[in-house]
Amino acid sequence: MTVTLFVPCFVDQLFPKVAISIVQILERLGHEIEYPAELGCCGQPPFNAGYWEAAREAARPVLNRLKDAEAIVIASGSCGAMLKVFYKQLFAGQPEEKLAVAVAERCWEFSDFLVNRLQITDLGAVFPHRVTYHDGCHGLRELGLKKPARELLSQVQGLELIEMAEAETCCGFGGTFAAKFPSISTAMGEVKCASALQTSTEYLVSGDSSCLMHLQGLANRQQLPLKSIHLAEILASR
Repeated sequence: MTVTLFVPCFVDQLFPKVAISIVQILERLGHEIEYPAELGCCGQPPFNAGYWEAAREAARPVLNRLKDAEAIVIASGSCGAMLKVFYKQLFAGQPEEKLAVAVAERCWEFSDFLVNRLQITDLGAVFPHRVTYHDGCHGLRELGLKKPARELLSQVQGLELIEMAEAETCCGFGGTFAAKFPSISTAMGEVKCASALQTSTEYLVSGDSSCLMHLQGLANRQQLPLKSIHLAEILASR
């Protein structure tokens, strides 16, 4: 099929290897990739801050560009939740309401697309390391995605997944939350980092680069032996 890849703005600017890995994986599976480079922010920051009209201004070009997409794969649980869940709320009662619902039905978070749409868990990946997994809030709580990433990791040759006690605990980032409440955000991140370190694993894995950015920043400033990596980067490894 033709897969339209929606790359979150922070992935595009800071973690391009994540998007490149997703393209490599989907092309190996025989799909054609369309990447609308003109698409920017999905509108989540103003939406979360309560500025819904500003969020609609950002979201309308996204909706119009994706209206004819066959399948939309999103490299983030947070932006995935925005397009799949919150666009329907944002445009309720608006002229774009039906379009928002139609687009949402064709949106897939990356791991969800592989496991539940394509019915694929073994990508032939090799990653001989011990890892622990962080469940991002939007992917877990809004999209209900707990199992897909773990099913994919279970098929990676040489990988050992060790669950941490605080796997489902919020990392404290939350975008604007981290900017408005830095002390609380930092404290929450420290809890997550400590839980990851207790597993004595080499890597902290997640499907959300924003969470990993927050946690890796804390680890670097405190000189903690913690390395982060996105799920797609592992699945693309050979």
